[in-house]
Amino acid sequence: MQTTTYRYKYNQPLERQIDFEVYKAFDQVAVQIFCGEYGSLLRKIAAQITAQLPHAHIIGTTTDGEINQEETTTHETIIAISVFERTRLASAGVEGEDDYTNGVTLAKRLIAPDTKLLLLFSDGTSCNGELLLRGIASVNTTVRVAGGMAGDNGRFLQTTVSVGERIITQGVVGIALSGDDLHVYNDFSFNWSPVGIEHVIDEVEENRVYRIDGISAVDFYAKYLGEEVADALPATGIEFPLIVERGGYQIGRAAIARHADDSLSFAGNLRKGDRVRLGFGNAEMIMRASTTSFAASYPYRVESFFIYACMARRRYMPEFIQMEIHPYAETAPTAGFFTYGEFFHRDGRHYLMNQTLTAVALSEATETVRTDSSASVHESSGYSDFVSTVRALTHLIEQSTRDYEAQAQKLEEQRRYSQNLLASQRLFLRHAVHESNTPLSVMMSNIELFELEYGKNPYLSNIEAALKNLYGIYDDLSYLVRKDQVDYPPQDIELRDYLRSRIEFFEIVAKQSGLMFDFQCTESPLWLRINETRLQRIVDNNLTNAVKYTLDGEKITVTLEETQEGIVLEVASRSIPIRDPKKVFEAYYREIPAKEGLGIGLSLVRMICEEEGVAITIDSTEERTAFCYLFPNGVSS
Repeated sequence: MQTTTYRYKYNQPLERQIDFEVYKAFDQVAVQIFCGEYGSLLRKIAAQITAQLPHAHIIGTTTDGEINQEETTTHETIIAISVFERTRLASAGVEGEDDYTNGVTLAKRLIAPDTKLLLLFSDGTSCNGELLLRGIASVNTTVRVAGGMAGDNGRFLQTTVSVGERIITQGVVGIALSGDDLHVYNDFSFNWSPVGIEHVIDEVEENRVYRIDGISAVDFYAKYLGEEVADALPATGIEFPLIVERGGYQIGRAAIARHADDSLSFAGNLRKGDRVRLGFGNAEMIMRASTTSFAASYPYRVESFFIYACMARRRYMPEFIQMEIHPYAETAPTAGFFTYGEFFHRDGRHYLMNQTLTAVALSEATETVRTDSSASVHESSGYSDFVSTVRALTHLIEQSTRDYEAQAQKLEEQRRYSQNLLASQRLFLRHAVHESNTPLSVMMSNIELFELEYGKNPYLSNIEAALKNLYGIYDDLSYLVRKDQVDYPPQDIELRDYLRSRIEFFEIVAKQSGLMFDFQCTESPLWLRINETRLQRIVDNNLTNAVKYTLDGEKITVTLEETQEGIVLEVASRSIPIRDPKKVFEAYYREIPAKEGLGIGLSLVRMICEEEGVAITIDSTEERTAFCYLFPNGVSS
């Protein structure tokens, strides 16, 4: 086989540019047209070639750049004509909106038992390349596929493909190469490195992504790449793809369309729950990979290379793309184009790639001679300093990413350790609270039985007061460990009687400290709709704190009244003024560290009050400290 390339000249007739008589002597002729202009020019050139070579198999595509030997161009048209001696060709095109069906139909028309390669061009603005390849795979998974999705110079408005002189704006075209004497090899280079943290795809339908990490796809790009990049999507986003792992390979997914709802369509499918990272072009890896050709691993002499590379490689690092292509052109005739997505096959699977350079090597040669394709790329002095700068910046990004990943892994290990520690702490606390209930109940019930039979005893009264303090701590801990597992439904509670019972419960504790309660309330009943356990935490913590901090011999005044705003409960006494009223509701904070307690009571009170909509005010002076609670849902009866 042999491939010859031609650059189309607009001011000359095509028959003066190409000697068509040479190709009329060959039965099997394949023509690829890489058109850097609009579909109308592609139609014109395809029609002219078809008229000259009606027996040829002609497919074409609009591009985002063209590859002609070791030269890359834009807004040009490159025609690659390949002739075969022992290979059969077949071509076809399918038009339609259902990409999966298009793939099935094209595969059935073209693939024969001895087909070695399927060259494919699809439209690039509406085609779902993964569905297309899935349709082909439903027919055959062993035939290699190559080619790409059409471009339109980064406009993302309308791409075009062609077969013969037929133009297709939504569909796929292809040429099948069949025969036992054809040797086909393919490979790809990615060289885009993931950077930063992993992100999760939250909402997606095939290749249309709605939300990433809880925000819209466009907002995601704005957050990590800036508003300027987000405003220019999808043209800018293709240089910074999402990188996801598929079948053991890192695969890029580039944005190709932006929608009014701030969702983005990508060149390939993504799945809900996919963990992705943003990628950047790794110049150092590209240059390192460019020093040798893929042909080094081929046992037969390569006669043609077809290269289908992502548009981002040309746009992101235009200075290096010729360095990347040079080894191919030095080895064999080379042609191709820059795509909106590349088709690739390996290990029985078809892949839609982004950001890659895919290469397919063809040969009908019979001699098993290895080609020396290890030619190095010579950096011109004109941009050697620039190359060094890019390498340094790339190395900085990579090393920073590695450092971040190591730090993130360490933080994750610490987070898991902390979670396990907290879980163990909660479990211990739950068991400790549960085991404390029985001995406390036994002691309290035995004190009551003793007093019924023998009367009051000052020593037992001291024990009873201490036990009631323990009960307060127990009740706080019990609520703390159960609040997320137990439902606390509201109920109607008459506040006057309820407060009298709680004051009576703590009266012996107050007397042990030389204090007394003064309960002041209205004559009419006051009803409150609240869960009794939650109300008890509010009342008991205020009463025990009043006993704990009130000065010796003083009175604790508990006031209950109804106002237009609701029911007001106030607990007041003379105590040491509170230094920082805002801090007393913080967990584990104690105004006087020497006082007994865990420092969790008032933090529970604040949490319950916030959930119940209860307003809290504190007034603390040398003469009086008062905690006031306004229950807005209280009603009198």
